[in-house]
Amino acid sequence: MKQRKFLKTATPYLFIMPWIIGFLVFTIGPLILSLIMSFFDWPLTTAPTFRGLGNYIDMFTKDKQFWKSLIISLKYAAIFVPLNMIIALFLAMLITQPVKGVKVFRTIFYIPAVISGVAVSIIWGWILNGDYGVLNYLLSLLGIKGPKWLVDPAWALLAVIIASAFGVGTMMLIFYTDIKNIPVDVYEAASIDGAGPARKFFSITLPIITPTILFNLITSIISSFQQVTLVMLLTGGGPLKSTYFYGLYTYNNAFKHHKLGYASANAWVMFIIILLLTAVVFKSSSAWVFYETEAKNSGAKKTKKKKGGRK
Repeated sequence: MKQRKFLKTATPYLFIMPWIIGFLVFTIGPLILSLIMSFFDWPLTTAPTFRGLGNYIDMFTKDKQFWKSLIISLKYAAIFVPLNMIIALFLAMLITQPVKGVKVFRTIFYIPAVISGVAVSIIWGWILNGDYGVLNYLLSLLGIKGPKWLVDPAWALLAVIIASAFGVGTMMLIFYTDIKNIPVDVYEAASIDGAGPARKFFSITLPIITPTILFNLITSIISSFQQVTLVMLLTGGGPLKSTYFYGLYTYNNAFKHHKLGYASANAWVMFIIILLLTAVVFKSSSAWVFYETEAKNSGAKKTKKKKGGRK
C-alpha cells in the first residue's frame, strides 16, 4: 500500500525529471559557474588565478569601453523597446479587423519572427546598403538622398534598430491573442454610447491588455540588452564602435580576447542591470496595469458598501 502511494506521488516528478535535469545542467549549472569565474582571471590557455573583485573594479574604473558599450545599449533599448511594442500592437490591431484575407496578412507579419538571425542580417544588409540598397532607392524616388546606413556612425545605430524591429511577429501574436479575448459585448455597449474607434482603443482595449503590455515590455527590455547576432553580422560593432553593444562587448571579451573571467563579470553586471530595470517596471505596474480580478473584487466591495448604506 505504501509502495503504491509512493509511486502515485513520484510519477508526476518522473515525467518532469528530464526538464529538471536540463534546467540544472544547462541553466543553473552555467549560471553558478559563471559567477565563480567572474572572481578569477580565467584565460583559455593557462590556469585560472583568483582575483576577488578585481574584474569588477577594473570594469568600473579602468575599462572605458565598458561605459561606452553600456551607454550604446541603453540608447538602443530606449528607442527599440517602445518602437517594437508600438509596431507589434499596431499590427495586432490590423489583423483583428474583420476583412477578407486577414489570415494571409497574419502569416506574412509573423514570418520574419521565424527567420534565423543570420538570414535577417543578410536581408537587411541588402536593404540598408548605401550604394544599391532598397531603402535608399525608395528614398531616391522621393528626391531624398539616403545616407550610408551601415558605415556612417551617425546612422548605424538607427539602422540596427530598424532591422531589429523586423521580428515583431511573436509579440504581435501575443497582443493579438489578448485582444481577441476581449468580449464583443463591451465594444457594442461602447458603440451604443457613441464611442468611436479611438475612444474604444484607449478606453477599452488598452486598459484590458495592460498585463500583456507589461509582459511584452519586460521581455523587450531583456532582449534589447542581449542583442548580439544582428549587430555582429550587420556592423561588427562599427563604424568607429558606434554600435558596439554591451552584448557584443561581453562576447568579444570571452571569445576574441579569451578573458572568460572578465566576460563573466560583464555578464553578471548585465544581469543586475536587467534585474533592476525589471524591478522598476514591476514596481510602477501597480499604477498602470489593470487586472480583471482586481476590478471584480473592487466592484464587489462597492456593491457591499452600497447595500450597507441602504440599510
